[in-house]
Amino acid sequence: MSQLHTRRTLLVAGASLAASWLAHAQGPWPQKPIRLIVPFGPGASTDTVARFVATKLSVRLGQPIVVENKIGAGGIIGTTYVASQPADGYTLLFQSSPYMTAPLLKVPPPYDPVHDLQPIGMAGSGPFMVVIGNDVPASNLREFIALARTRPMSYGSAGVGTINHLGGELFNHLANVKLLHVPYTGLGPAITDFLGGRTQMLVASFPAALPHVRGGRMRALAVTGNERSDLVPDLPTAAEAGLPGYVVDSWWGVLGPRGLPAPIVQRINEELNAVLATPDLRELLSRDGARPRPGSPQDFARVIDTEVPRWRQLVQSARITSD
Repeated sequence: MSQLHTRRTLLVAGASLAASWLAHAQGPWPQKPIRLIVPFGPGASTDTVARFVATKLSVRLGQPIVVENKIGAGGIIGTTYVASQPADGYTLLFQSSPYMTAPLLKVPPPYDPVHDLQPIGMAGSGPFMVVIGNDVPASNLREFIALARTRPMSYGSAGVGTINHLGGELFNHLANVKLLHVPYTGLGPAITDFLGGRTQMLVASFPAALPHVRGGRMRALAVTGNERSDLVPDLPTAAEAGLPGYVVDSWWGVLGPRGLPAPIVQRINEELNAVLATPDLRELLSRDGARPRPGSPQDFARVIDTEVPRWRQLVQSARITSD
């Protein structure tokens, strides 16, 4: 028994030494180019921010970061692809807030946003604007809610399950109104019909809405974040305007396959936070009414852990599906 025990001890020690030698021979991560998957098309805000971050991170990590667009199904195709890749740090995901909501609309869900990927770090976040048409006789959010309780009105969106849609449904729920949802094939057509008076409200992104607000072609009633925006500091938050609890934020962040080694997660997070401190990234995000959101992987995970149940409850209560 003692000889068998000694042999096993030697075998374990040998395996440990071999693994240590192999790790040393391979060197520290990263040793080759990194792929950053963007699950939306070129030119979208997620793609623009991802490419900027990739350029800065590649310098700091000493390896090229190749951005690949794997589009389709509201970001689901690219996300499920990354979830299936080896957890070695060479395939990462640059996602936005649809990461949390898109799978909730499918039965069965294609991935679990809480458990199937590893949050690494949030890049930035920002609110939307609640806007109404010029022909709607309301001068503030309280007046619009009171009006919506007395007559039929509608809101447009970029399609079923988009953040404009879910933001509208959350508005219906919290304001106790029944605005009719009118889905379009994108935010552009939704804004065209909105400006033509065919719908009365939109939950719109800053880049899409702000030029029209400044041009007097639509009216902004509130921002959907917890704090006011530097781009429109006089515009109140929804809570300030009379609808507490109405918070709809868009975010961008980096995730990886579940099981990514902790040292790799920490290294990417530290370098990402360094990139977020640069003035040019702050300027880029400010164009979307957003701000850098440095923090730990745990901070990012808490956002997902908190927000997913909130949106899941809304999707289920409103019976929203995209199938």
